[in-house]
Amino acid sequence: MLANLTDHIQKFITLNEADIKLIHSEVVVKFVKKRNYLLEPDHICKEIYFVSKGCLRLYFLNKKLNEQITQFAIENWWMSDYYSLESEKPSSYYIQAVENSEIISIHKNNLEELFEKIPRLERYFRIVQQRAFTAAQKRIEYIYNFSDEERYRNFSARFPDFIQRIPQYMLASYLGFTPQFMSKIRAKKA
Repeated sequence: MLANLTDHIQKFITLNEADIKLIHSEVVVKFVKKRNYLLEPDHICKEIYFVSKGCLRLYFLNKKLNEQITQFAIENWWMSDYYSLESEKPSSYYIQAVENSEIISIHKNNLEELFEKIPRLERYFRIVQQRAFTAAQKRIEYIYNFSDEERYRNFSARFPDFIQRIPQYMLASYLGFTPQFMSKIRAKKA
């Protein structure tokens, strides 16, 4: 499982054997069962999570107490509540396993130590963060420019395997509409 992380890092930067050993010594492998939480509101987020296998979701409860999913993470994706992580203030988010998942976590302090000992690792995280930020910008653009149905069609065309992995109500929450509307869209497709 640790090889998944180092293989992913090496797609962007070069690591030597000493770097790999150091990274492996600073991370923790976690097995998270479906529906279990890595983070809950009112707790300070102290780790970032790399998904080696499985799927996570980041969500909050809106004013109507409905779940509002803001992000998913599948294999080779990172997830955290970066606001809580950086500010050291309590989170308002949940991070929950959507599937039984194998996660590699890095504590914030360990990550800082890795940056000092392997400076090029910051380049890797910069690239990963830029890609995540770009995806978030595109998602916002789709919310404002596409109809609900166009958003669903675009997402399902771009991520067909992902559509099969997550429950319909979660996809509806992520795309910004009700599960009932999602059922109508899917019925039209058939």
